[in-house]
Amino acid sequence: MSIYSFVRWTFLKKIALVSSSLLITLMSCKNSKIEGDYQFKNVLIYDGSGEIPFISDVIIKKNKIVKIAQNISCHSCKIIDGSGKALAPGFIDLHAHLEALPQIPSAESAIHMGVTTGLGGPDGSSPINIDKHLSELENQKIGINVAYLIGHNSIRSEVMHLDGREPSSEELQEMKSLIDKGMKDGAFGLSTGLKYLPGTFAKVDEVIELSKVASNYGGIYTSHLREEGLGLIEGVQEAITIAREADIPVVLTHHKAIGMPMWGASHKTLAMVDSARKVGLDVMLDQYPYTASYTSLSVLIPPWALEGGRYDAFKARCEDSILRDSIKRGIIFNILNDRGGGDLKRIQLAQFDWKPKLEGKTLYDWALEEKLEPTAANGAELIIRAQQNRGAKAIYHAMSEEDVINIMKHPQTIIASDGRITEFNKGFPHPRVHGTFPRVIGHFARDKNVLSIQEAIRKMTSLPAHRLGLLDRGWIKEGYIADIVLFDPETIIDKATFEQPHQYPDGINIVMINGNIALDKDGLSENRYGQILRGPGYSNN
Repeated sequence: MSIYSFVRWTFLKKIALVSSSLLITLMSCKNSKIEGDYQFKNVLIYDGSGEIPFISDVIIKKNKIVKIAQNISCHSCKIIDGSGKALAPGFIDLHAHLEALPQIPSAESAIHMGVTTGLGGPDGSSPINIDKHLSELENQKIGINVAYLIGHNSIRSEVMHLDGREPSSEELQEMKSLIDKGMKDGAFGLSTGLKYLPGTFAKVDEVIELSKVASNYGGIYTSHLREEGLGLIEGVQEAITIAREADIPVVLTHHKAIGMPMWGASHKTLAMVDSARKVGLDVMLDQYPYTASYTSLSVLIPPWALEGGRYDAFKARCEDSILRDSIKRGIIFNILNDRGGGDLKRIQLAQFDWKPKLEGKTLYDWALEEKLEPTAANGAELIIRAQQNRGAKAIYHAMSEEDVINIMKHPQTIIASDGRITEFNKGFPHPRVHGTFPRVIGHFARDKNVLSIQEAIRKMTSLPAHRLGLLDRGWIKEGYIADIVLFDPETIIDKATFEQPHQYPDGINIVMINGNIALDKDGLSENRYGQILRGPGYSNN
């Protein structure tokens, strides 16, 4: 820790002690005895509000926080000494890829970075039958609390396959009916991935009509925008239009400005969010704290080339020399101007079943291995070959630190990982799957002073809880569910890197989920304590 950080931390502790002494007159329980299961003693509490932390004791009984006070005497509590440690609400990951949860029900990668609740079904992709999926997870028992969105891309694929056209009135009604059922089954809202198939073929009117269904149940709308590079401004405006026309709260998910021509554009997009909020539209953002994204390599391919089928239809088009030339020129453009970052070294291969030895290496490395000059044109040829062999995932190093920080500081930005539930030491994931939340607290708040620790914690606890309408999570408050993270504010930090992504963070001591210790110094519990959370439409069943 730097001298500046040490002085700032010491000053903060003194303020917390003063705050604690003031709280004694309001909530001291000296010599009184309370029944409970756990007692955190002398812990620095970041309660999720964004206000200055205070030192106190916390008693947990069953799954609830039952008392927050100093000098408490507790019957039968297991005492946890929190001296020098900080207590925060469990982190709520508003953009979590939970696809692997049935295979990895422990959700260990999430718990190790302090996540107690994850919202699945992002980017337009979700189970079609929400009730069946949630029931299966509930029977299986899972490591974290989970909630889901219903995905537009999944719904459209079910009804229209990968057809690049507008829906008929019957098809539109069928999609609306599926979303209606999803909301009744417990979805928290609708997600879109308008950059991906088949969402990219949907016009805004279609999205508005479908969003109205979610809005009727009090749901939210989250969107992977139609464009995050050259069309970013138009993509943000489209989301704002949907917020207005469908009367629905909107989250610009994993908000970013990607590709060098758009670096600095966050100043404009955030001004657009502010303007929308001033006229009464409920627009927010979420963000992961990295300058690289992760998605399919096919995101560099023009969407029309994938219509009707990502692989077979694509192969057929590539057999036509004229179409293949158009596809190649489209890929070259995206390498130079959009997610490709203008350099093959910025495209890092992540999951590549056809050539697993290239995982972690760049498109530049692959070109050299093939004895090709590492030009955008040759890079495009390799991308075509990859797609013809079932595609690949890639990490795109094409964002600026300035935009990341600018977005992070916005008061309506929620911290979310966009990370997948991942088995440790398997595959080559984005480091966000292990490091997102500790990175924001340790690197950006404590070390770089981009924002205060209490504000960082607000962005990953009470703010996402508010967005989801969770009335008993996201705060350290009496009567709230005991989803809790105990951490060392002087040492918490992410360890995962783009070169070595499989590294758990430092500084997280205990993760408690629904009043049970899921992670401590002895490692992950063999038991799984997560619960299924169902959205606002579920009570209508």
